[in-house]
Amino acid sequence: MSKTAFINSPLGITKIVGDENGVSIISVLSEGEFSTKIPNELQEAVSQLQEYFEGKRKDFDFKINPKGTDFQQKVWQELLNIPFGKTMSYMDLSKKLGDVKAIRAVASANGKNPLWIVVPCHRVIGTDGSLTGYAGGLWRKKWLLEHETPSYQQSLF
Repeated sequence: MSKTAFINSPLGITKIVGDENGVSIISVLSEGEFSTKIPNELQEAVSQLQEYFEGKRKDFDFKINPKGTDFQQKVWQELLNIPFGKTMSYMDLSKKLGDVKAIRAVASANGKNPLWIVVPCHRVIGTDGSLTGYAGGLWRKKWLLEHETPSYQQSLF
């Protein structure tokens, strides 16, 4: 039986759903209540997401169990290969998956990613470098990319 937790994040309330087989959904909501008790099955995911937002974690190793078609699973698996702090274009992602003509299907599967942040669909951008489409809103995509590539430039004044 699935358990659900709601935690605070800099981008809104994060909803986490999963069971003993792994986390199946992580999404962001604009409003809602936080969970007062985190189910055992979700504690590792909650802890790792909090570490990510605090800048202390770059990858996740809790058990995931996203639901989708075989093609979607293949796309999501490839997204997991995009390193922290890096981006990839939809075209390059399609090439990696072996079919540049599948760019629209790849973009669609990317948009249906049920594991916000953990399967890093936010790291996929337009060929021209633009922040194209993002289910959570482009401002969140921009925040995530900036969070993963912080500027070390110090102010001179």
